[in-house]
Amino acid sequence: MTSPVAQLLRWHRGKGMVPGHDGDTTLVAADSWLVQDGAVRGLGLHRSRFTSACAGTGAIELSEIDKFWPAVVDQLPRRGAWFPRVELVRTPNGYQLRLRIRQAPARTGEVKVWIGRGDPRQTPRRKGPDLAMLGELHAEAMRFGADEALLTTPSGLVLEGSRCGLVWWEGNTLCVPDGHLRVLPSVTVTLIRRAALGQGIAIAGRRRRLAELADREVWMVNALHGIRPVTGWIGGPRAGAAVRAPCWQRWWAGAAVALPSHDVFARPA
Repeated sequence: MTSPVAQLLRWHRGKGMVPGHDGDTTLVAADSWLVQDGAVRGLGLHRSRFTSACAGTGAIELSEIDKFWPAVVDQLPRRGAWFPRVELVRTPNGYQLRLRIRQAPARTGEVKVWIGRGDPRQTPRRKGPDLAMLGELHAEAMRFGADEALLTTPSGLVLEGSRCGLVWWEGNTLCVPDGHLRVLPSVTVTLIRRAALGQGIAIAGRRRRLAELADREVWMVNALHGIRPVTGWIGGPRAGAAVRAPCWQRWWAGAAVALPSHDVFARPA
């Protein structure tokens, strides 16, 4: 279910953030993250991913994003749980940067995954254009009693979830999908990998089919829910025990960093 919109703002050169409306727009790029009582995880990585996504379209000057981003951070609520989304949209009059401030949906600590039907995305490495279609796939997974849908290649290699990155454990090695596969760059996976490297844990990019994940500890991870162990594969193999997840979930809970105060940012002239 889509979380309610509290506010939609658009970036106006010279005026800063002003009220916006959906109207006749097409989503070109997007990024979102959890803000809980004024604290976030990996905000710089989210900025980098959104900037790269916009750069890949050639639709907007990157200097404009450099001006837009401090205004975004200034608008983020410092109390409560929120799931804001930055957007680049195409309108009849050109391209537009926007901030959608949304209340955070309910979060869960584990996940059941429907094996899905391949990977229908058109732009898997850029978040935004496929979000509506992935929302429909997610709704389909829920009808099967699952919380997520698994995306796979035509040959059956696992990629990620409809709204999540994918990691798993093979012995003491933390595994992720091979870097040559069509996977969205995940901020949460990046943060987990950095923490694992700091602990001296081996990390490997691998190509695996779902049957090869039977009885292994597998996590679906994203900015909203953090780390969720897979407790069941709907239509797939038996899930492995979540042995490491509780410790890593505690790490994730303590990994948030406070946003700067509102008065740090100068208002546009």
